[in-house]
Amino acid sequence: MSSQLGAEPALDDKIRCDACPVMCYIKPGMTGACDRYANRAGELVRVDPHVLLEQAISGGTELVPFTQPVDWDGTIVQTPERFVTAIGAGTTYPDYKPAPFIVSSEIDGVDMVTVVTEGIFSYCGVKVKIDTDRFVGPETSPVRVAGEQIGHVTTGEYGSQMLSLGGVHHLTGGSKKEGRVTCQALLDLSNGHAVEMSVDGGATLIVEAGKPPIVNGQTETRMRVGCGSATIGIFAKQWLGKADEVVVVDDHITGVLSEHQAGKMLDIPPTGIRLKGRRSTPGRYFQVAEPGTGWGGTNISDPLSILGDFDPKHAFPGLRLLMVSTTGEHAAYYELDEALRPVEMAMPEPLIEPVERIAENCEPALCTVLFIGGAGGSLRAGVTENPVRLTRSIKDALTNVTCGGAPVYLWPGGGITFMVDVTRLPDNAFGYVPTPALVAPLEFTLRLSDYAALGGHMDHVRPLASLTGGQSIPNRRDNPWPFARRIAGELSH
Repeated sequence: MSSQLGAEPALDDKIRCDACPVMCYIKPGMTGACDRYANRAGELVRVDPHVLLEQAISGGTELVPFTQPVDWDGTIVQTPERFVTAIGAGTTYPDYKPAPFIVSSEIDGVDMVTVVTEGIFSYCGVKVKIDTDRFVGPETSPVRVAGEQIGHVTTGEYGSQMLSLGGVHHLTGGSKKEGRVTCQALLDLSNGHAVEMSVDGGATLIVEAGKPPIVNGQTETRMRVGCGSATIGIFAKQWLGKADEVVVVDDHITGVLSEHQAGKMLDIPPTGIRLKGRRSTPGRYFQVAEPGTGWGGTNISDPLSILGDFDPKHAFPGLRLLMVSTTGEHAAYYELDEALRPVEMAMPEPLIEPVERIAENCEPALCTVLFIGGAGGSLRAGVTENPVRLTRSIKDALTNVTCGGAPVYLWPGGGITFMVDVTRLPDNAFGYVPTPALVAPLEFTLRLSDYAALGGHMDHVRPLASLTGGQSIPNRRDNPWPFARRIAGELSH
């Protein structure tokens, strides 16, 4: 499947490619610096196949009944719907050119058009969510690959550590090596490959989209069920009568059952326990320890280190104490001796199930990679000669934006800034150019009449049936069919 490739004739049978700002001279039989375009017998061609999505039997298409009399046009199986993606389509650089493919189709009686182009993104990056309580590094600390800073640690979320990687300053604002390393790391992360990185003053990480994170060589298996206080609230009734006191160790909010409101409502009496750290509200303690890779995301290996002496006014010999982490990964059981000192003992049978219940309620630890890019620039000229109309059409929900057929989140405000979960795209959907910048697919789908109204390149519209070659793959079942949301809106008018 060919697209509108720009090329200039050159000496010695070389071709000058104008698909990106590098403007490579490509020898016969060779590829350009991006490995995306090649000189094939004097013709500039796109190396990777163009990808089309099919909505067929796997997506719920019904077969034509074989034995029952029905109205039948002779087709054995219903023809699958196809959606043309921008993967492998090529770019519009130097941007005044129409998009490589502007494809028309009729969906449920509505004339539609899909404009596809691979965008060259210098303004792009990834947001990484790492499901773990392990300490990965202080907020704002540099994140490095091969010694080069590619981003930083950002504010943590509930049970997850967050990284902000890439962006124009790391791609183009530093040294050439920093730009190259950043570009390669973003490309690998976006295409679902593992990347090893380190955090200044923190951990070494191996991040791969859709896979468990590896922190300091240890594979994480679960994210916490909640903070220490939330864990108290969830499981307080299940501990009732099985322990006199429960401490849930957590880097952020450590919970104490007898002081917590949940314990008060269950009439659990004071135990005389004293915790180090800063008391917030009853049963909730901040800063009981430093962040780390031990119990509950703290730096402790001995949970008793966060306890002071028990108050003899309330404590008593034989008092049963359970200490547990927010994932259930760490748990220990103690009883107070005659001197009111905790003595570790085997976990009683009645407490085993409640501890295991914590682990059961923890979701699997995964790495999530969201590609984020700003498409508010010149690639819009490949869609319309008046680019602001495309932006307005998207804001007015007349144009549906997808990335390789996957749904995107569009940021409010100016421009076209979008995020997409990279695991929802076909394999190796992202490319690069050595400017350095990433290449990401974008599709704009709208009614043909709306496309004409926004000043689209109507002379370059071609029917879907005219596309030949390429690679046809089934649409992911958890992705909405790119036409579905648009058509549903149309038919409701």
